[in-house]
Amino acid sequence: MAIELPPLPYPAHALEPYISNRTMEFHHDHHHKKYVDTTNALIKGSELENLGLEELMERAHGSNPKLYNNAAQAWNHSFFWHCLTRSSSAPSQDLKRRLLRQFDSLDHFKETFQNEGKELFGSGWTWLVLDKNGALQIRALKDAGNPLAELNEVPLLVCDVWEHAYYLDYQHERAKYLKTFWQIVNWDFIERNLESSNRDKDRSVFHSDAHADGVHARLKDV
Repeated sequence: MAIELPPLPYPAHALEPYISNRTMEFHHDHHHKKYVDTTNALIKGSELENLGLEELMERAHGSNPKLYNNAAQAWNHSFFWHCLTRSSSAPSQDLKRRLLRQFDSLDHFKETFQNEGKELFGSGWTWLVLDKNGALQIRALKDAGNPLAELNEVPLLVCDVWEHAYYLDYQHERAKYLKTFWQIVNWDFIERNLESSNRDKDRSVFHSDAHADGVHARLKDV
């Protein structure tokens, strides 16, 4: 089965004024779609054709850079959409306590996350992950960098810092985009990822499955 482009989990205009309808349409309907289409073209007729996106990405890492880059970008974008919400609230007390243990304060966590994204040279992704020791870490990964495939860490949150994610709305001001990001962060999604990783030990609530049921990305237990 071919990898499928998942629909946005909300209308394209839902994140305005922080991310515009125009940006979301270009980002999802063109950039994300291109990664999905290229992945399908690369695996067509091969032994990889019936693999799910997650397994495809993990297998391609370190052995097939072109396939990895496109499959990881498809996965990263699917995850990114769920990190955003039009009804952002605040982290729960439990999540806040966990962030405080690692980063001293919520503001310090946000500042560190923003700085990592701002200082990443070129394009990439800024992640909050659960590392192998169960600690929260911030990872700034270049290009199609994915912590699940590259570091065997559990993704909890990500911000896309490729220019196509923000240029129409913020031009060259990546720092402003990153600061605005907190207005639309889906804290509930982060918490569900943490809860799921506690149950499954090595997975987040987000799971890609692109073959048996034809679904590119879905949320478990949601």
